[in-house]
Amino acid sequence: MFKAITSRPLWVNLIVGVLLAVALFALFLLSLNWITGHGKSATVPAVTGKSYEEAKSILKKAGFEVEIQDSIYVDTVRALSVIKQIPEADEVVKSNRIVFLVICRAVPPEVEMPNLSGYSFRNAEMVLKSLDLRVGDTTFKPDFARNAVLEQWYNGAVINPGTKIRKGSVISLVLGDGIGNQEFPVPTITGMTYCQAKEALGSMGLIIGSVITMSDVKDTCNAFIYRQVPQKFDEEKRLLRIRSGQTIDVWLQSDKPVADTTAKTTD
Repeated sequence: MFKAITSRPLWVNLIVGVLLAVALFALFLLSLNWITGHGKSATVPAVTGKSYEEAKSILKKAGFEVEIQDSIYVDTVRALSVIKQIPEADEVVKSNRIVFLVICRAVPPEVEMPNLSGYSFRNAEMVLKSLDLRVGDTTFKPDFARNAVLEQWYNGAVINPGTKIRKGSVISLVLGDGIGNQEFPVPTITGMTYCQAKEALGSMGLIIGSVITMSDVKDTCNAFIYRQVPQKFDEEKRLLRIRSGQTIDVWLQSDKPVADTTAKTTD
């Protein structure tokens, strides 16, 4: 064979070489469509919300390869179900293309329990939601801090801040009902200015309720309280009691009232 090649003129060998190269290139182009599936397309089926195994089976039957791109945790989605697919459903793409899936994790990741003590219920709810934790039962106990978190519970026991728990866990909250459990005598605020009384009552966890003013009152803060309800004594001169979180209604006038020194305590 080598002798036949060398015995031919050079120009003949060149032409044969060129023809052979063209033939090989043409063969490559013709086979390229078959290798790459050029011109063949398929519609991506919808698999979002289905289990991974079910989605994999559907995509395989449609002629697609399947790979898991990522796994994330969503507490409202079934474990190992498809959250997202790439390409999306009903897209027309080349056959044999890889469809990437994002699935829901089977085991939720852990987070640290925050310290919700002192938070309002609304703020505590927002914090728990940001950590993918859920609010469970809410109960109340006497405390003048109305709707403030007093205790945080998990699985029937108080949970300390920093404890590792799974996302999706249910946290129960104990809130203040706005009324303390310790009773004490109603304070006398008659004769005080409105601002003095507000500060004094605030230190005891009491709140000024209704405010009724005389027509001559121009400066509420420096107006004097001439009547309060409840008063320190009832009509029979018995000492009345109050709890934190309760209110006292006041009546205001411009002049300081004369103190009543005739009240006496009756058991």
